[in-house]
Amino acid sequence: MSRVEELQTAIASLAPEEYACLRQWFAARDWEQWDRQIEEDAQSGKLDFLREEAMAEKAQGQLREL
Repeated sequence: MSRVEELQTAIASLAPEEYACLRQWFAARDWEQWDRQIEEDAQSGKLDFLREEAMAEKAQGQLREL
């Protein structure tokens, strides 16, 4: 049995409240990883095109207030 299969078996046997805690932990971990990736992409310039797009739309008067 692979490690993933072992984890799946263990997760399937969790009590509902334990499973809920695990889901919260996974969700928080996913958001942390996403935040880190966005920060890295922003620092490396990968997201510069978004700023340039927004500035071009602003210059053309195509932006709307949120």
